[in-house]
Amino acid sequence: MFELDVRSRKAIYEQLVDKVKEMIVYGILKPDEQLPSVRALSTQLTVNPNTIQKAYRELEREGYIYSLKGKGASYHRLWNIRMKP
Repeated sequence: MFELDVRSRKAIYEQLVDKVKEMIVYGILKPDEQLPSVRALSTQLTVNPNTIQKAYRELEREGYIYSLKGKGASYHRLWNIRMKP
């Protein structure tokens, strides 16, 4: 689902932000579809959980996702958005 280019000059969190946006644009991710948890994605990609959290915060700040707190975990789901030009 997510692949990173460790040789890229672009920061890993920026690659994640771009990848999620791309998946939204191409309809791979649907509105309200749950994204992997920070812990699960950091394990899958073998990156620091803070990197995943930073990407999710940026996506939330830009209005692409929203977070719901519950049972001590954050659930990241896609927001039903109108794509920005």
